[in-house]
Amino acid sequence: MGNFMLLPEIIVDNSIKLAWPDTYLGCLYYTVKVLSKSTTLAEYYNSSIVPLLTKQLTSTELVNMPNIREARAAYKSFGIDPGKQRVSSEALYRRLRQKKSLYQINSLVDANNLISLKTGFSLGSYDAECVGQKLVFRLGKREEKYIAIGKNDISLRNMPVLTDQVGPFGSPTSDSTRAMITLTTQKALTIIYSFSGENTLDEALQLAERYFVKFSAISEIKTFKA
Repeated sequence: MGNFMLLPEIIVDNSIKLAWPDTYLGCLYYTVKVLSKSTTLAEYYNSSIVPLLTKQLTSTELVNMPNIREARAAYKSFGIDPGKQRVSSEALYRRLRQKKSLYQINSLVDANNLISLKTGFSLGSYDAECVGQKLVFRLGKREEKYIAIGKNDISLRNMPVLTDQVGPFGSPTSDSTRAMITLTTQKALTIIYSFSGENTLDEALQLAERYFVKFSAISEIKTFKA
């Protein structure tokens, strides 16, 4: 475990900061034993999250949900149509509004989506052994693309993307298959993508840590911001 506690170096590139200065990342780095599902999480989601958010979505336009409005405005500043390339948190809200069940992928990814619904932030969880130690959050280049989870190749032009020395592997819209969480993942990195400033991340990081510990049995967690 010696090298694990060496935190990755993560920076937000000027290509994003100049277009949207309120861009910040909340980061959680930890060990985990991923299970196929969490019964406790499913029960909590149905009993506590669904009633609360259903009521909120009835009284609030989806595009005005906490942290969604800012993310959509940020995408516009990058030259992206947020109605065509939605942040993942908005896509989850739309799924809930359509009375569809929460995705059941595995205990870590399901907790990731639960935190996203609770906060309005898009989250990405990645197998830390599949990415480099130096990560940059920047805008995608014209020729860049990757195979997204559950999708075909997607164009990353002007998209906010998380990259390492190999290239992009994640974004607030859809992550690539390269670093996806699987049942063999032992070390993971979760990114909370904020376009709402830095101060909004403290509470979200605390919530994420509580939910991951409760539903995903993570340990040796380190949190920081970029």
